[in-house]
Amino acid sequence: MGNNTDLEFRTVRGYQLISRQEGHLTPAMEDYLEMVYRLCLRNSYTRVGIISEELHVKPSSTSKMISRLVDQGYLEYDHHESILLTKNGRETGAYLLGRHNTVEQFLQLIGCAQPLEETELIEHSLSPATVSQLNTLLEFFKSEECIIEKYEQFKKEKGVLTE
Repeated sequence: MGNNTDLEFRTVRGYQLISRQEGHLTPAMEDYLEMVYRLCLRNSYTRVGIISEELHVKPSSTSKMISRLVDQGYLEYDHHESILLTKNGRETGAYLLGRHNTVEQFLQLIGCAQPLEETELIEHSLSPATVSQLNTLLEFFKSEECIIEKYEQFKKEKGVLTE
C-alpha cells in the first residue's frame, strides 16, 4: 500500500469535473451511447423514439443528447433520420457495454440483490484498468468453480446475507 499523504481527495463532483475537463463523456452521455450501441447491434441503426422508450426518458431529452453525441463524433444521422454509430461510437459503445456486463457479472457473483441498478450507479466511475482487473477476476472465478463454492460456504459461515 502506498502513502496516503500524496493523495488529493476530492468530492464525487470534483472528480466528475476533472473528467469532463479532460473531454470524457458524462455518465448520462455514456448511458445513451451504450443504449444506442445495444440497439444498433440488433438493426445497425436506431431512432430517437426507441432510445427514449428503452431508457424511460422523454423523446425531447433523447434528441438533445443524441445531438451532443453527434457533435462529439460518436453518432450520425442518415437521410432517413436513423441514428448510426461512427467508428469511434462503435468502439466506445463496445467498451461501455463490456464494462456494464463486467460490473453486473461481478455484482451477481458476490450476491448483489439489485445488480442492474447498482451497475448503473457505479459503472461510470471505474477506470479501464479497474474494469480489466474485474474481468481477470471473473475469468479466474469461472476457471476455478471450487473457489466460488468456497466463497459461498465462507459467506454462509459468516452469516452474510444477500439483500
